[in-house]
Amino acid sequence: MRSKVQICGVDTSKLPVLKNKEMRELFTKMQAGDEFARESLVNGNLRLVLSVIQRFNNRGEHMDDLFQVGCIGLMKSIDNFDLSQNVRFSTYAVPMIIGEVRRYLRDNNPIRVSRSLRDVAYKALQVRDQLMAEGSRETEPTIQEIAKVLDVPKEDVVFALDAIQDPVSLFEPIYNDGGDPIYVMDQVRDEKEQDKKWTEHLALKEAMRQLNGREKLILDMRFFQGKTQMEVADEIGISQAQVSRLEKAAIKQMNRHTSEE
Repeated sequence: MRSKVQICGVDTSKLPVLKNKEMRELFTKMQAGDEFARESLVNGNLRLVLSVIQRFNNRGEHMDDLFQVGCIGLMKSIDNFDLSQNVRFSTYAVPMIIGEVRRYLRDNNPIRVSRSLRDVAYKALQVRDQLMAEGSRETEPTIQEIAKVLDVPKEDVVFALDAIQDPVSLFEPIYNDGGDPIYVMDQVRDEKEQDKKWTEHLALKEAMRQLNGREKLILDMRFFQGKTQMEVADEIGISQAQVSRLEKAAIKQMNRHTSEE
């Protein structure tokens, strides 16, 4: 039994689900002018909207608002869907719903971006999608290609696209390999405190000298080459558990040495 969840007054447990054959029949009727068929397509795909907005539920926005915006994207995709392309409706609709939600989030961002910058950014995104749709590209269009189509300097495109990016929390994890996560704030550079960095570098270098060859190799591959424990294990011919144990022992020894300094 599905639990009852109300969004915008809609009981989501009672939302219908249309089969592919039913969808095609309704699209045929709708494109012949049947408004009831369009309404049935909207109601029959509300679960698709729900599944899409779930990925945005950590943005601090009300789910009712996101649901309404997602429904706008759904209706646009219904009105523009081409049956002759022989693709599933969900394949076509999901990117449009996501795009509508992202546009809403950008426009409601607490960090205000000028209208001119947003216009350049949205045009650049549209050009990127158009270029991707042309032919069978395997890579995304470059900034230079997009700027050429828009007839603007490439620096303007870069600046505009950067301006509409969502803010990132300093406490957002960017890496986690089974141990303590690395947060954005850990990667923020401070150009001050150079003397402290210099002494820390010397202490670290001296601590590295206390390690044996295998421990040095493991730390170099893990933290300077950015390899995973499994990749290190494969390259030097030991198990991942051994790599983990040696890594922890080496770090513990280095910490002990630097604290003594």
